[in-house]
Amino acid sequence: MMGNTMSLVSAALKEGRVAPTELCQRCLSLIKSTKFLNAYITVAEETALKQAEESEKRYRRGQPLGVLDGIPIAVKDNFNTAGIETTCASNMLKGYISPYNATVVQKLLDQGAVLLGKTNLDEFAMGSGSTDGVFGPVRNPWSYSRQYKEKSVPKSHSEDKDSNWVITGGSSGGSAAAVSSFTCFAALGSDTGGSTRNPAAHCGVVGLKPTYGLISRHGLIPLVNSMDVPGILTRCVDDAAVVLGSLAGHDPKDSTTIQDNFKPFELSNLPDVSKLSIGIPKEYHAPGLSSEILALWSKAADLFKNAGAKVIEVSLPHTRYSIVCYHVLCTAEVASNMARFDGLEYGHRSDMNKSTESMYAATRREGFNDVVRGRILSGNYFMLKQNYENYFIKAQKVRRLIANDFVKVFGSGVDILLTPTTLSDAVPYTEFIKEDNRTRSAQDDILTQAANMAGLPAINVPTALSERGLPVGLQFIGRSFQEKQLLTVAKWFEKQVKFPTIQLEEVKRHDHGVFQHQKSASFL
Repeated sequence: MMGNTMSLVSAALKEGRVAPTELCQRCLSLIKSTKFLNAYITVAEETALKQAEESEKRYRRGQPLGVLDGIPIAVKDNFNTAGIETTCASNMLKGYISPYNATVVQKLLDQGAVLLGKTNLDEFAMGSGSTDGVFGPVRNPWSYSRQYKEKSVPKSHSEDKDSNWVITGGSSGGSAAAVSSFTCFAALGSDTGGSTRNPAAHCGVVGLKPTYGLISRHGLIPLVNSMDVPGILTRCVDDAAVVLGSLAGHDPKDSTTIQDNFKPFELSNLPDVSKLSIGIPKEYHAPGLSSEILALWSKAADLFKNAGAKVIEVSLPHTRYSIVCYHVLCTAEVASNMARFDGLEYGHRSDMNKSTESMYAATRREGFNDVVRGRILSGNYFMLKQNYENYFIKAQKVRRLIANDFVKVFGSGVDILLTPTTLSDAVPYTEFIKEDNRTRSAQDDILTQAANMAGLPAINVPTALSERGLPVGLQFIGRSFQEKQLLTVAKWFEKQVKFPTIQLEEVKRHDHGVFQHQKSASFL
């Protein structure tokens, strides 16, 4: 049951083969037994069980609210949740309980979803490993899979078996780990430069970053207002479409959302890609791209060719400037957004009482980690009067050129772009922390952040296991607001590659039904 898709579980709930409370309890018990993953910051056990009981009553009456009724979900801890702590994995917001729900959280609850808890992340979502939050790093469930254990032999007998674990990617690593380890059926992440797609690739799950403006940001604690998008993490493309259908549409509380009504869609069971044109951007053959991922990318292109699609190499010439441009714009908006945390209205407040200025300074020194403080300093530097034209304005102009590259390619008849999501599979934590956060983020966001700067929809689809037995994903980038086409292509690709199910001993002990639906042949 736990390894099934949302639509199958929803059908089981309707038919009475499983009760919402039973499903919720199974998830809560799995969360406890996989606590070592550190995927959750807060587990809302009581609230979740109450919500499951309410759902059960609706099913008994034969009046479920929809496909999501009774489905256990998790939410990244940078979305406000009324009555449940929202910390952004920072000392600055430890103990903060929002008086309201983020629009996306409210929409899920209105559909009857059961909120299990809040997931771990990099502090204020600044990072690409989910290693820099105040609650400690998130461990990738695949580190404990049979697939990885069989391939990774300790270098020496004395080497601690536990030191071999790999990162989840970030910053939505907690949400990706939660979905990957079967503790929930879907999770919300956020995506500013790849924060949903990157951990999805490393944890072997689907990660969708919708078009900017399709889903409300109200109640998502902002990082970069012009790029932030709530992201969706699920175990299959169909489930991502279901969650998107319940979240998308206009929100009067977020002026950047679309005005039109969004019509939820179902994906065809026999998607056809033969009439499509798939673009392969040559600039995404980036320095540091592993030969394994390059080979998979090439195989994926051949799959489309063999299915009758037109596959052409395209150019996005300004891609090479994008990561620098992203850094300038990202830090500038971060500096502006972080100004609200001053110790006066909410969050941490220092005991320093010499003067208001000293209280401000001490509050921010105690509340923020080095990564956040570093980005604030960079952003303020770029925004100084003497630097504003040379950095911020220039970066805005380059951003426009990057967005125009995509417009030209899509205007030339290309329907979907196919690229890698990450440069390699997940690295061990001990390796990852050898580099500082800024260097790591610049490397890890290189293939994903351009979609954020252009506001385009993009999705990671788990593709194969690497030679080390770890997941590798590929990314599809679509035209603005063409999520249906993007997800249709993603679903076709998912069917072709038959990504294998994670084999977790922890889950096996809890649920014998997990592995009944294991997919067979793999793509490699």
